[in-house]
This record gives sequence, C-alpha cells and structure tokens, in this order.
Amino acid sequence: MKLFFSLFAAAIAAPVSAEIYFKEQFNDDGWTERWTISSDWKSKSELGEWKHTAGEYYGGGADDKGIKTSEDAKHYGLSAALAKPFNSSDKKDLVIQYSAKHEQKVDCAGAYIKLLPGGDKFEATKFGGETPYAVMFGPDICGSSNKKTHVILHYDKKKDNLQVKKNIGCEDDNLSHLYTLVIRPDNTFEVFVDNKSVRSGKLEEEFDFLPAKEIKDPDQSKPADWVDEKKIPDPEDKKPEGYDDVPAEIPDPDATKPDDWDDEDDGEWEAPMVDNPEYKGPWKQKMIDNPDYKGKWEHPMIPNPEYEYDENMYAVCKDGCSHVGFELWQVKSGTVFDDIIITDSLEEAQKFAEETFFKKKDGEKEMYEESKKKKEEEETSSTMDDADFDDEEAFCRLNGIEYDKYPNANNNFGVVRTTDTEMNGHY
Repeated sequence: MKLFFSLFAAAIAAPVSAEIYFKEQFNDDGWTERWTISSDWKSKSELGEWKHTAGEYYGGGADDKGIKTSEDAKHYGLSAALAKPFNSSDKKDLVIQYSAKHEQKVDCAGAYIKLLPGGDKFEATKFGGETPYAVMFGPDICGSSNKKTHVILHYDKKKDNLQVKKNIGCEDDNLSHLYTLVIRPDNTFEVFVDNKSVRSGKLEEEFDFLPAKEIKDPDQSKPADWVDEKKIPDPEDKKPEGYDDVPAEIPDPDATKPDDWDDEDDGEWEAPMVDNPEYKGPWKQKMIDNPDYKGKWEHPMIPNPEYEYDENMYAVCKDGCSHVGFELWQVKSGTVFDDIIITDSLEEAQKFAEETFFKKKDGEKEMYEESKKKKEEEETSSTMDDADFDDEEAFCRLNGIEYDKYPNANNNFGVVRTTDTEMNGHY
C-alpha cells in the first residue's frame, strides 16, 4: 500500500510534458506536401513564388533551408495543418514562434504569421486576407515610420479582431530574428524578440476586450452658469482713437519718378508702396484673469453597468485552431521564414530556439558580414574600372601603390614605385 501511494504521489509531482501542435524546419523537399499554396485566393499573376532556400547567407549550412518570397509587388498565401488542433478550453498556454530574415533592403513587406480555425472545413487553396483567423502575429514594415510587430487577437464577443494598443517595434536589419508570442489562461500575454521580452501585460489593459469600467454620468451636465474661461478681455483697455486709420503700406517717400517716364505713354506715375513703420497691426484688446473662473469642469463618472470581466479573453481558439499560414503583401520580396513551432510550453519553444535559431545565429552574422564586405569591394572595383585614369597618381593611390612623380625620358610619364620593382609607364 505504501508503494502504491509513493508512486501516485510521484506521478502527481511529475511535470506534464509539453505538447507540440506544429513544428516546421523546411529542411526537406517534402515541405510542399505539408503546405498548400493559396492558388484560389488570387490570380496566378498576383501570387509570388516561394523559394526553398537557406538564403544568401546562413549559419546552418546550405541544406538548412527555409522558404523565401522571391517576387516583388506580389501577394503570398501558404498554409499547413497542425498535427493536432489547439483548443483554448484545455486552459493551456498558447506559444507561437518562428524566425524571419529580411535579406532585401525591406521598405514595405509583411512578415507575420496567422493561427487559423476551420478544422475539416478549412479551404486551404482559398486562404487569404478575408479568411477568419484567431491570431495574427509578427513584423510588418511599410515605410520608415511604420514598423511594428503585430499582435492581433480575435474576440468572438465583439466579433472583431483586436490589435494591441501600444506599438511593439520590430527588427528591420538583414539578419534572422526570432518572434515569440505567449497567450496565457490567466488573461496575460508576452512578446519576445530573440528571446528577450519586449512587451507583456494583461489582456484587458493592452487590448480593447472589455468596456470601460467607468463612464460619464449621463444624468450630469455642465451647469449653465459654469465659467471655464480663464482669461477675458480687459474692459478698461480701449482702442486708441484713429488706430484703424493708419495704413499698412505707404508710398515710398524716397522714390522719384524716372527721368524717362512719359505720362502720356506710361500713365500717371505712382511711387511704389512700402511697409508703413507706423502701422502696428490689427488692434487686440488686452486679456486679464477672469475673476469668475471656476476651473475646468470635469464630468462626474459612474460605474459602467455594461462592464463585466471576461475570464475567457485568452480563449482565441475556443472552437479549436487547426491551421497555420502566411498571408502577405510584399512590395520588395526577399524574406526567409524558418523554424516554426506552436506549443503549450514556452520552455519547449525556447529549447527549440536553442537547437535552431541560436545555433545558427552567429554563423549567419559572420557570413553576412563577409558577404557585405565582398559586395562593397566589388562595388569599389567596379567604380575604379569605370573611372578615367588619366592621372596615374590617382590610379596608384586607389590601388595602394607607392607613387613618386618626376619626368621620365619623354617628360610626360611618372615612375610608379612598389616594394619590389619599378615600373615606368602610364596606368
């Protein structure tokens, strides 16, 4: 009997294993069988092609691939079924995580992911911008001032999609970044970028889930005799007599009629107008403190009879979420998506990030820096090739060659000196 109770207690104390609802690393050609193109959402000419590639630079080898948008000014639609639907009624954390890399110099491109309901009725080939979703999460950039990480949650009670009220920034460099969203059954949420928490809070405070707790008392209004004018015109300040008779402009007193002016041909001469130094502008009565001022009237507040706390704000998948997808518009393509996981455990998502994103992060950056340096060198070389090197000194300086200039036998060339040889001639 003691052994039975010991085993029972151990089973209760043991942590519940994390459940993974979806995981995708795109490292095999079979990814096209798991994902469905939204071929019936837009015409073929409007849809951009997804490329299966590690990108121009990477940290996990060329075989560690993702999917990349490849055509400018195109829509992109793609979805896949979860291994098992996620249902909010299980009262588990919902964790959505993936990486995005903008290899292009991004100016306007969405890079967010969507968690979708639908189950067996989900029409993958028609998945697009009008398809209902439970969560929309991830970076969206359009212009220098519009850069954000979307967190949009569907709320059945309002039949609306609610955007987080405070802006959450996003990364816009050319490297991979990891985006993680956690929605918890205690009605809180948290957003991580590269595993660093960038925003967290209560759903009712950060989103418009609930009506205001207080409203203005409809039975109260500002009293008719309430004085809220802080300043009034000084009744003793009077406009000086003749003030309005002073013109803004007067004929230039220093102007004289030109000697060649002919009144018959040119008309009667008039001096040009200039600003009148005596003119003081429109008269304004002085303002003084209002002795009857009562201050700013504040409308009395009362409890909102329509306010009711909702324990289930977190339940974005109350009927189950069955699919995940990308529905994007990109003016400039070149975004690589990789390493997607949907789970009920932040620890599991972080473990997956260590095995994927963080394992590749430093190598990718190193390869990117080398690629960037090589491109800069090629651009410099191209500029040099296009230049007109009539000046041999300029050529030598650009190429790092030591140069001394003095006339040669023909008195029109210089002498180029290097560390190991001398070369006469024009370069």
